[in-house]
Amino acid sequence: MADLHRKMVVLTGARQVGKTTLARALMPQFPNAQHLNWDVPADRAVLQRQSWNPRAGLLVLDEIHKMPSWTAWLKGVVDARPEGQALLVTGSARMDTFRQSGESLAGRYLPLRLHPVSVREWCDQQGASPDDALARILQRGGFPEPLLADDDDAALRWRRQYATDLIREDVVEFTRLHEVNAMRVFFELLRERVGAPLSLASMARDLAVAPATLRRYLDILRALYIVFTVQPWHHNIARALLQAPKVYFFDTGLVKGDDGVRFENATAGMLLKHVHWQQDTQGAETGLHYVRTKDGAEVDFCLSDQQALTHLVECKLADNQPHRALVRFAAQFPQVQAVQLVRDLRQPEAWRGVRVERAAGWLGQLAA
Repeated sequence: MADLHRKMVVLTGARQVGKTTLARALMPQFPNAQHLNWDVPADRAVLQRQSWNPRAGLLVLDEIHKMPSWTAWLKGVVDARPEGQALLVTGSARMDTFRQSGESLAGRYLPLRLHPVSVREWCDQQGASPDDALARILQRGGFPEPLLADDDDAALRWRRQYATDLIREDVVEFTRLHEVNAMRVFFELLRERVGAPLSLASMARDLAVAPATLRRYLDILRALYIVFTVQPWHHNIARALLQAPKVYFFDTGLVKGDDGVRFENATAGMLLKHVHWQQDTQGAETGLHYVRTKDGAEVDFCLSDQQALTHLVECKLADNQPHRALVRFAAQFPQVQAVQLVRDLRQPEAWRGVRVERAAGWLGQLAA
């Protein structure tokens, strides 16, 4: 709320993650609030004419990144808006990725990224225990509709249609029609490779396409908040970017894998939400990475702040023995908090610089 009184707020996130619901929840707090969606023909005409109510205390502009030259148009709207009018712009694509104009919005907006529901949010909103919250998110994913569905069958039906629509509608906006089948195959392969270092060169050979093509496909999936990548930690950022990233899905329900893979994906999503919340609301220089050495020692995740490691995080389903690589890196970085998150753990303990914690309780204490 405070941000809306300072600058335009740009709210981005995956399709059906709750952006419109959040916007509509805010509207009653402003006089004459108005919501306009580019995908609705009647609203599109109002947007093109700029004939909305000038006395609207809050103007919500949805999916306008689909408008030709939208950044130049939006810059004019921001600069000409009446004094005291709040502007909230929402969209499912990363609006800074596929810009259709060279116009800059720098200094005119505050970004906010909306993520799926976390353990902390489910506990706060439903009064559930952390263990029950984590179990439900692992079963249903964190998107509101399947999470709130009456039964598992309804959640599965939602997800099947959701995955179809992502490729058929959203991806087509940013790729050629004849590439849709190749994109669909790439999407399915990624569902089976969650948590593993990603070799686009190897996948390109399997699909008989150029690696550059898969890099573009991955950029599209990232831009649409379908997947996100976690880069390896290294003080030399350029060098880190040359190493293989790991890919995770914003919707854990899309992951094809065993319980361990799904748990790792859910943890990755909540850690990213924690990092993005700190970046967007506090201006923090935080980051999410993973650690891997040339000899194959790997820790699932690490968190950083101002180019310094703060946390090492390993995910396990039931193993309370500290992971060998985690113990190694905990000794190498004694100032860093090393924690092993165990989904099914009888009792927390500490051993050789590593805290073994119940995953649900620890995740429930993240910032968002």
